[in-house]
Amino acid sequence: MTSASAENRPAPAPAPADDGSGALRRVVPPARRFLARRKGVLARLGLWSLVESAQAFLVGFAVAHAVDEGFLAGDTRRGLLWLAAALVAVLTGAPVVRGVFAQLAGLTEPLRDGLVRRAVDRSMALAALGGPGGTDRAAVSRLTNQVEIARDSFAGLVLTLRSFVFTAAGALIGLLSLHPALLVVVLPPLVVGLALFLATLRPMAAAQRRALAADEALGDHATRSRAALRDLTACGTGPETERRGAELVAEAAAAARVLARWAAVRTTALGVAGNLPVLALLVAVPWLRGRGVTAGALLGAFTYLVQSLLPALHTLMTALGAAGARLLVVLDRILGPAPVREATPASAARAPAPGGPPAPGARPAPAVELRSVTLSYGVRAEPVLDSLDLRVARGEHLAVVGPSGIGKSTLTRLVAGTLAPSGGEVRVAGQAVTGRAAAELAALRTLVPQEAYVFTGTVGDNLAYLRPDADRADLDAAVRELGLRPLVERLGGLEGPVRPAELTHAERQLVALARAYLSPAPLLLLDEATCHLDPAAEAHAEEALARRPGTLVVVAHRLSSAVRADRVLVLDGVAAVCGTHEEVLDRSPLYRDLTGHWHGAPLPRP
Repeated sequence: MTSASAENRPAPAPAPADDGSGALRRVVPPARRFLARRKGVLARLGLWSLVESAQAFLVGFAVAHAVDEGFLAGDTRRGLLWLAAALVAVLTGAPVVRGVFAQLAGLTEPLRDGLVRRAVDRSMALAALGGPGGTDRAAVSRLTNQVEIARDSFAGLVLTLRSFVFTAAGALIGLLSLHPALLVVVLPPLVVGLALFLATLRPMAAAQRRALAADEALGDHATRSRAALRDLTACGTGPETERRGAELVAEAAAAARVLARWAAVRTTALGVAGNLPVLALLVAVPWLRGRGVTAGALLGAFTYLVQSLLPALHTLMTALGAAGARLLVVLDRILGPAPVREATPASAARAPAPGGPPAPGARPAPAVELRSVTLSYGVRAEPVLDSLDLRVARGEHLAVVGPSGIGKSTLTRLVAGTLAPSGGEVRVAGQAVTGRAAAELAALRTLVPQEAYVFTGTVGDNLAYLRPDADRADLDAAVRELGLRPLVERLGGLEGPVRPAELTHAERQLVALARAYLSPAPLLLLDEATCHLDPAAEAHAEEALARRPGTLVVVAHRLSSAVRADRVLVLDGVAAVCGTHEEVLDRSPLYRDLTGHWHGAPLPRP
């Protein structure tokens, strides 16, 4: 799971709708340059294709003359010779195909090599940015799957386009040589079907893009909802999530229906171009015979249509509709603009390196600072946190939210110094926490986990565990602030005994929170430390801890904790977003989902 920088950055603008023309404008210029550098390969490929064109011409021509000059004329020997010529033309197809594929490698392999270089350059450019945004999870897909898709689709398109152009040329020249009237009958339905097909390319591509986007949005929503079931239940936003899921299903269904309608139009185009020429030729037989078209010429025309022209046209339409769309999308992704380092505003400059003299007038170090922190549980494991940058000012109240298992507890352990990052640096009050002794860490921060620690002893001993010099007034203040008076009185006062097994989970958490309130450490880390409290008790405890001098970082169990905080950090496994409640509502779709704010309406602060 990846989390990028949590600095206050504007959310990326949504990608504009693209019907394919934008991708074409981006892909065509480099494609032209690529082909211009390989004129020799194209020339040799054209020569082999001319042989294929001659082959297509000879088959129909030989069949027509075998009938007219041979069998119908009573000369069986001549008829068989013409059929032998047609057979030779068919058999030459094997070496022609071999020669074509030999030259095709001169196009596809350089294309693959160039796309691999481009993908590597793009990934390295992202890595060179460093910090947030410097990771490229799509790099492996581009280097393997997408490059191979582009290579195979390009090869298929070259073969199909070349075959159609030269086969159609040979067949049309053959029809013209047999009788010009044949073209009058065959060409109109061919042209109409091909034109109808070409007219569907752009809207079909747009429909495919919308269907893909709708499908991805639905899958993303399902994945995030499944991973956040506990959070959705705690926040009571299950109905809103269900409603949003229904909306996405409806959008995906609508996009699929549009795609199906255009697919029906494309099927119609295939039917017009693939069947009408034959039907038109059959219907026009009397008219053609009246203009001197022989029986052999008619049979040769049918041979041209069924054997050469229509199969080539059908293959062309299928390839353009499938491989062409895939090739355009993949090339656009790989050849897209390389990332550019954004200018860093002066106000975002980092603090001086530790150990160096402070700059004149420099502000005190932040309470918490993470610099490009990455954490993976294993060499080959996916990072839980990846290149995370975060600054928490002294005295600030920060809430951390996100689906279960996204890395919130990992983040608190990193800040507490109980877990070392795989990369990057974690600082508390300007001091690195990794490798620091337990006593030194205790002076910097206090971590309250979900399972509160309470030991056998007096109430006072438990409360003063982190501050042994606390006097009676300090203990009374903690009891009052945290709302602990009913529990303390039931246990017999500050001198009353504590038996951990007799306390509920909520009562243990209240004792641990009062102990943290008394801690001299300037930083409090609450890792769902209020999950067993009811909402009112949780709000009372968090408000009391926020009034305490120092900094408070809360892994929120309920979204109301985020509303109470000065800033909210949202971890969603892709990019961390940090800002005020209103800012994060505007910038984080996940946060809107968790809070049930589908239309961006702000929640009132309690």
